[in-house]
Amino acid sequence: MSRSPQPDNLSVSLEPHLIEILQPLVGTIPAPLSAELSPLLSQTASSSSPTISYALLRSISRWARTEEAARALRSKTPPLDPLAYDMIPLLAGARTSPDKKFPQMPHPSSRAEIAARDISDRRAIIAVLNALLSVICTGAATWWAAQRTGWRDEWKVLLSLLAATIVAVSEVGLYIIWESRRRRRQPAKTKADRGRPPSSDSAGHARPDTYDAG
Repeated sequence: MSRSPQPDNLSVSLEPHLIEILQPLVGTIPAPLSAELSPLLSQTASSSSPTISYALLRSISRWARTEEAARALRSKTPPLDPLAYDMIPLLAGARTSPDKKFPQMPHPSSRAEIAARDISDRRAIIAVLNALLSVICTGAATWWAAQRTGWRDEWKVLLSLLAATIVAVSEVGLYIIWESRRRRRQPAKTKADRGRPPSSDSAGHARPDTYDAG
């Protein structure tokens, strides 16, 4: 069983409101954190989907809860609220790993597709029953017709089995042809379904998880 990625290995989207909150911290937070944060904020304009590591946000949030941080934040102009750097406000509206490809959500079957599938299943069942009846009826008819030949019963049985076998092979061949045609139609339909956008996202791909601050 695969394990879920640890929070320290995750990245979240660097949303505009998050950039606005973090920008005043450059030069105020401890030097290692500032050195890690500054390049991320300066490269947001050149990146289509800027991200920031969850571990960095957690370190900033921990620092903001210290007395030293409270004094440093309140000395800013205008003063900054330390509570604004709790994890819930920081992650509000952020998306997990927006730079990764998420699998498409399965397209729910419509009523028309379900009805068409039911009809196809019924046709398959009817075809099997017809094949069985054809084999039985052919064997019985051959046995009845062989009664007038005067042959021994062994030959009558062999003739009936031969006729039933020929019909059975023919029915199996027809069923294989029908099934192969039905399967050839399915890939085209599947590709068409894959081209449809998932219901949860109008952009054509699965929507990444969003942190909910509520």
